[in-house]
Amino acid sequence: MSNASIPSGGPVDPAVIDDLVAASRILAHHGVLDAWGHVSIRHPKNPERYLLSRARAPALVEAGDIMEFDLNSDPVDQQGRRMFLERYIHGEAFRARPDVNAVVHSHSPTVIPFTVTDEPLKAISHIASFLAGGCPCFEIRDVGLTQGLLVTNNKQGAALAKVLGDKPVALMRGHGNLVVASDIQRVVHRALYTEVNAQQLATALSFRRPIKYVTEDEAQDPKRLGDSWDVWKAEAMGK
Repeated sequence: MSNASIPSGGPVDPAVIDDLVAASRILAHHGVLDAWGHVSIRHPKNPERYLLSRARAPALVEAGDIMEFDLNSDPVDQQGRRMFLERYIHGEAFRARPDVNAVVHSHSPTVIPFTVTDEPLKAISHIASFLAGGCPCFEIRDVGLTQGLLVTNNKQGAALAKVLGDKPVALMRGHGNLVVASDIQRVVHRALYTEVNAQQLATALSFRRPIKYVTEDEAQDPKRLGDSWDVWKAEAMGK
């Protein structure tokens, strides 16, 4: 199916597509994405478009799987390909946050317990200090169920984006999380270290001792991510 009424944002540099593919595979390699999570980027030439794989396990995503969508999450050129039911998470995050150019939705395993308890997910490691301001939690019942806990329309996606607000991460009750950033390397870093920090915090909580959290005035966003990105990409892509 081709939607001729939605013009494309234009051709995209293959290197950009390569990094989007790598992001998907990196997060799968590290166990942040399972068979259903997904990563997207805003179209480099048109902020009203974004790029996301067809519905496929993240570890298997290839350049030919990448599709283009408008911010309503309608495909520019579907070509009969199956699409992620929860693509609306991406479209509404991009709509709500002009500063965001990359989005991850994952079922990050150690994050889930923090979505169903009153235990807040906060930063205890400097490398996860982007979490110092805390993570709001989205309750899908507040906006209405469609298919269980899945976000399957723009109304639900917009409600999730509203809960996210100006934060880098929002939790999703019994489901996973939404992670946003200004670029693909940073969103991968944040998604991965949200999971790592959740693991570390769960361990710290098991000690049953007071925890010294990273405070907002101590938070530092890494300025150079190239070294970690190069290692992660080589591992995930087998290069």
